[in-house]
Amino acid sequence: MAAARRSRALHKPWVSPPATPEAFRAYLVRMATPGNHAFVVRRRDTGEIVGFAAVTNIIMGAFRSGYLGYYGFAPHAGQGYMREGVAEVLRYAFGKLKLHRIEANVQPGNRESRALIESLGFEKEGFSPRYLKIGGRWRDHERWALLNPPVTPSGRSRA
Repeated sequence: MAAARRSRALHKPWVSPPATPEAFRAYLVRMATPGNHAFVVRRRDTGEIVGFAAVTNIIMGAFRSGYLGYYGFAPHAGQGYMREGVAEVLRYAFGKLKLHRIEANVQPGNRESRALIESLGFEKEGFSPRYLKIGGRWRDHERWALLNPPVTPSGRSRA
């Protein structure tokens, strides 16, 4: 929670991580429900918490899809820790959960977040106006997805 408070400038206006004990407990309760898997991202060398990632709203059956969410904390931002952590979350989602598709929705101005998902192979699929309410406002988002196995823009499997 202290890390979330220290990182307010990094997160605003993109995301509002839980910054109080009550908000964090509510987050944990939400993540404990079926269809949600949350992860703490830590540095391998020191064990410090550098952020959180989650695959949520998972739908199985013929869809086998979920939504990726993540945020990192200062002073670890921009050092590759979140990329490494999110890559592990994707391996879990495609391996253990056997998902077919992971979707990430990113606000158009969030260059760091966009760079992270692009580096992991996500492909931009579209634009969703006023998609999510963040910070009290409905905000536009770009819709990005990664398939298992990944495919090229021509539709061919990379695997």
